[in-house]
Amino acid sequence: MNLDINKVFPTDPSIYEGFLFVRIVAALLLFVVVVRSCIHLFASDGGAQRIAGIDTSVEGGKNIIAMFHQWGAIQLILAVLLYVLFFRYPGFTPLIVLTLAFDPVMRFVASRILSVTSTRTPPGAALNAPAFVVLMFLFLASIA
Repeated sequence: MNLDINKVFPTDPSIYEGFLFVRIVAALLLFVVVVRSCIHLFASDGGAQRIAGIDTSVEGGKNIIAMFHQWGAIQLILAVLLYVLFFRYPGFTPLIVLTLAFDPVMRFVASRILSVTSTRTPPGAALNAPAFVVLMFLFLASIA
């Protein structure tokens, strides 16, 4: 397999010459990011208690919820930007997939700085490793 790292920043970003399945899976994963962002932004508890199992009835619970809403807003901005790049500049598919791959890595790093106390494993934490493996596979396929 011949990997070309130069495909991350192609000379002509209007053309993607890689595998079509990479674009299809990347579009689906971007959709998941949009849904996740909207849950954090619009759910009454930001998904903190109902999904992540974080007790928001404690002192400062409203701040936890507010941070989840803000997190959702930031995620949504990033997802929309990535979608714009995805459709306007298909050649940036490897860069988009690599950007998505950094998300579970950075969440893992953040969890090592200070872990979240919750009643169950949040979906993001449970899916970090599988998401990273899938995204790295897609990235390698996109630069092949």
